[in-house]
Amino acid sequence: MAGRPAPGVGGTLFIVATPIGNLGDVTLRALEVLRSVPLIAAEDTRVTRRLLDRYEIATRSVSYHAQSGPARERDLLEHLAGGADLALVTDAGTPVVSDPGEGLVAAWAAAGGAVVAVPGASSVLAAVASSGVAGPRWSFEGFLPRSGRERRERLAAVAGDERGAVLFEAPGRVAATLRDLAAACGANRVGAVCRELTKLHEQVVRAPLGALAELAADGTIPARGEVVIVVGWGRGSSVAAAVEPPDALADARAAVERLVAEGIARGEAARRVAATTGLPRRSLYGRGGG
Repeated sequence: MAGRPAPGVGGTLFIVATPIGNLGDVTLRALEVLRSVPLIAAEDTRVTRRLLDRYEIATRSVSYHAQSGPARERDLLEHLAGGADLALVTDAGTPVVSDPGEGLVAAWAAAGGAVVAVPGASSVLAAVASSGVAGPRWSFEGFLPRSGRERRERLAAVAGDERGAVLFEAPGRVAATLRDLAAACGANRVGAVCRELTKLHEQVVRAPLGALAELAADGTIPARGEVVIVVGWGRGSSVAAAVEPPDALADARAAVERLVAEGIARGEAARRVAATTGLPRRSLYGRGGG
């Protein structure tokens, strides 16, 4: 098998990245591994089955997720210790990155077993690339604590770091998190909300954090789907200077009005401005920047 290490203790644990939305984003190597191993440990076997069925892979799968008890991890370790290979997958992206698997990987590595990463689609890298605001150095924060002192401390750390930051958030909490980020980092610090990446309704909205919070609060950024938030590179950077100013939404609406005055239909004007600014088209129909 391509990329397989020399034989060691027991079987090989393959950490296999799977698509974050578009099933066409799976790698050839991932398919090879998923076909070749005798067992797949999946966060949700129903989700993984859709991928396996798409590529006619009949490999048996068992569930392994955050709520799995220690017995399941022992079973998987025994499977590996017996000399059989195992592929670990999550519902989307790479296992262990804000997803289950760390305990299994650590235990098998500590036992001297071979652990091999099979890289692929990443919502983190997709958000960094498509947002255009993270800058050359950025941190990955995963999910923020939901409340309390730990949340305040993490927000303060993001605010005090000139690097960009990438965060995951549940759709129902996006508005609150953007509001907290705007309060901690400053409403004018640029950011982006990347929603449903690689999927049919992919949306990337770039604006100052204060404006993003407003757009999420009024439903312009829908509270559904998979969401990645990017906090832009800090004050004084070339990235911060190059993106939309604090009144980006008002400026964009003014641009729509100028096009309408030139005789272009309002819907078409909004579409053009949305395409150039990244702001949602329906947020651009308001008159006078209000």
